[in-house]
Amino acid sequence: MRAVVQDRYGAAPEDVLRLAEISRPSIGDHEVLVRVHAASVDRGTWHIMAGLPYPIRLAGFGLRRPKYANPGRSLAGTVEAVGPDEKGLQPGDEVFGVGDGTFAEFARARADKLARKPANLTFAQAAAVPISGLTALQAVRDHARVQAGETVLIVGASGGVGSFAVQLAKESGAEVTGVASTAKVDVVRALGADHVVDYTREDVTDAQHRYDVILDIGGNRRLSQLRRALTPRGRLVIIGGETDGRWLGGSDRQIRATLLSPFIGQQLGTFVASENADDLLALAGLLEDGAIAPAIDRTYPLAEAAAAIRHVLDGRASGKVVIHVPSRRAARPPSSGPE
Repeated sequence: MRAVVQDRYGAAPEDVLRLAEISRPSIGDHEVLVRVHAASVDRGTWHIMAGLPYPIRLAGFGLRRPKYANPGRSLAGTVEAVGPDEKGLQPGDEVFGVGDGTFAEFARARADKLARKPANLTFAQAAAVPISGLTALQAVRDHARVQAGETVLIVGASGGVGSFAVQLAKESGAEVTGVASTAKVDVVRALGADHVVDYTREDVTDAQHRYDVILDIGGNRRLSQLRRALTPRGRLVIIGGETDGRWLGGSDRQIRATLLSPFIGQQLGTFVASENADDLLALAGLLEDGAIAPAIDRTYPLAEAAAAIRHVLDGRASGKVVIHVPSRRAARPPSSGPE
């Protein structure tokens, strides 16, 4: 099969990723082989590719060199084969979810990290959902516990996670303020935000407004600034906000927030998203009902996966960046018969 591969860690996708012919992955008893039709890029894609910050290597992605052939995780495609102990999915099922090395024609995935693709979504749209959608759902529902009538500030509202978080918070009945750059203000407004703040022109932490909930997805504001924008009993969930630090990578804010939270009235914290089929099914229901929809910035072919990651790294994407993986069998021209 064709796949994007990397032999070493590196911060620049152009330097470490290449397209190659490799063997299809084998699957275990509870695993599924998926013919990938589309995959998507998120900030975590870069972390896996670069092996930074260093603790990510200790999390199972390889100490000295990458454990997986490529950094792709999200996918949408068709089940090609199932392990002997898998009873729920069958070959031919259209699925979306989380797998290993998904920038490829075939990828291995655990069955409990897949769900059937919503019928009203294309494969490209479905591939945009898993990692970012799961993170947004768990942030809004489980950790921020957003309720109808509350005021919610979403920093980084135009990104992959942010674009889902805006819609999910609105679906919960909250009044949503999104923060974005000048070029992305209209995108966030189109997602359904009640108010949009251009951070290049206005400081959302100036204490002029206080919010019941703040989701900090794409900023590096100091903890004291974010607390100033919270109500006395408000809830802050830090999801992103990165630096180039090789050991902490910006996670020191999350650590300080977790340590401080028990001693103050405000609730401060962070979390690591859980990749599971139940939440994928919850997202599928919302997608099928039209309550939320993936916002796709652009699509790249498999051979340009490095360019897709670069587009996200440079902060140019609004919503999700998707990688299209065409089937070579489908692409083969029909025979014209004997001449």
